[in-house]
Amino acid sequence: MRSLWLKLTLTFVAVALAAVGLVAILANRTVTSQFDMYVAHGRQMQATRWVPTFAEYYARTGSWEGVKSLVNDWAESMGMGAGQCGPGKRHGMDGGPMSSAPNDRLLLADSQGVVVADSRGELVGKQLPAHDLADGAPIIVDGQRVGTLVVTSAKTSNVGSAEASFLAAVNRALLWAGLLAVVLAILLGLMLARQMTAPLRALTAAAEEMAAGDLAQRVTVRTHDEVGELGRAFNTMAEALQRNEALRRQMTADIAHELRTPLSVIRGNLEATLDGIYPLDAEHVAPVYEEVLLLERLVADLRLLSLAEAGELALKLEPVNVGELIEGILESARITAQEKDIALEAEVPPDLPPINGDAHRLRQVLNNLLGNALRYTPSGGRIAVTARVMDSEMHLSVADSGPGIPEEDLPYIFERFYRGDRSRARESGGSGLGLAIVRRLVEAHGGRVWAENKEGAGATFTIALPLAAAEEPNASFQ
Repeated sequence: MRSLWLKLTLTFVAVALAAVGLVAILANRTVTSQFDMYVAHGRQMQATRWVPTFAEYYARTGSWEGVKSLVNDWAESMGMGAGQCGPGKRHGMDGGPMSSAPNDRLLLADSQGVVVADSRGELVGKQLPAHDLADGAPIIVDGQRVGTLVVTSAKTSNVGSAEASFLAAVNRALLWAGLLAVVLAILLGLMLARQMTAPLRALTAAAEEMAAGDLAQRVTVRTHDEVGELGRAFNTMAEALQRNEALRRQMTADIAHELRTPLSVIRGNLEATLDGIYPLDAEHVAPVYEEVLLLERLVADLRLLSLAEAGELALKLEPVNVGELIEGILESARITAQEKDIALEAEVPPDLPPINGDAHRLRQVLNNLLGNALRYTPSGGRIAVTARVMDSEMHLSVADSGPGIPEEDLPYIFERFYRGDRSRARESGGSGLGLAIVRRLVEAHGGRVWAENKEGAGATFTIALPLAAAEEPNASFQ
């Protein structure tokens, strides 16, 4: 059984059958019990109406001798012949209607519970059970119980034919109601099961289309239950896959472009040298060497990013002095900053605690952020590197006074090869890997990184790293 809607339908039917069966059993038992009590009460009331007659007889005769004639009178008044049953009107002593049936019988027991008279003549001389005596009407003469009058059924069951017909009608009604409930359960089960599985069928169809390569598939979410949550999760996944696929294709194009440009320069210079156009001297070899260095840097960045994403980047964790780290980075960037007339500033308190990290990788992170700031900060601008402790973390920020980051690019700038202004990035030599490497290295240290625009102009990149007193992350990126 592989169909979910069929499983749900059968489940609904099974629950309906169990519920209907249980209700039918309980209802039948309750009706039977209550009806038996009703019949017993009616017979007791009928016996009570005859008690004065039998009490008078006993008071007059002093015994139950000859009481059979009185029992026969009862039988005749009920429309029966003595010792047999038959149809007829049933009247009490006052001629009113009585709740008796053709199968009723009258038993008279003495003070010891022994039957002295039976309208059927079958139980005379036998001891009546205590529960039958309890259902009868006592006969009191001169303050003493001289006998018990019991009206019961002439059949083995406690109910007569009329009562049995009533119970049979009740049982038939319960049976038909149960069958109707099962039919409705099947119809409702089919409808609800198909309605519940419709979103799953849509998800399956969309997943198959995605597996075939159509990443634009989305499902319509109409509910807020678990199935709706599954649909929303599917749409989120589909959007991420579509975005990643676009980034992958763009990455392939970017890698091809980044490799093609230096390779073209190298090939052109070597062909010119081989053809004798360029002499083989340092002046003409230097451009080839610079392009080789560019290729080497690109390949190194790709390898580093691949290791970080695969969780195989080893880190040498040790306490790192933040002040010394920032000072060293600023010192190495001062010449470039002076050439572009950019002011470098550091805001580092002297009493900062150390952080756990790989000093070489952290230096690489800050160098990438500072390099981006130098690339986009105009002449006469300002770059500030700050460090402060916030909520058991060390926050390191690099803020520039450049043009800032377009708001639509902020969520994606840490993706590999993502470049908002592609022409400007290419002119400045960026490959789109720097910020992706920054994010991976920071996450490998158990930290996080984000970017935001400042009011006015400029962008601020902030990384948050655990302090040395906090629990150390693993020695490799996971």
